Amino acid sequence: MRYMVRTSVVRVIGRIWQPGHTAGQDITLTSSDVDNARDDNGKITRESVGLWLDSHAGDFAEIIDFEASVEDGDATIDIPWADEESEMTYNDCMCPAED
Repeated sequence: MRYMVRTSVVRVIGRIWQPGHTAGQDITLTSSDVDNARDDNGKITRESVGLWLDSHAGDFAEIIDFEASVEDGDATIDIPWADEESEMTYNDCMCPAED
């Protein structure tokens, strides 16, 4: 028997509460989070996920950019980084180079 687990994830970069520090974080969404991240028409959009992050990403004073992969029923909604450089910044934050 085989099971498939579908997980909604948002990858975020932003400024944390300590001034001047940029950090990255993975946020795994629950089904309730996905429902709350919908717009007024019930759709998952970049704007609606951004609004959800504004009130649910408490580790950040400011969200710089994010990408998301959201499972919505049988569909997967992929929201890419707004800026190409953001993915590199995220990777640098999550896997810093060893000195």
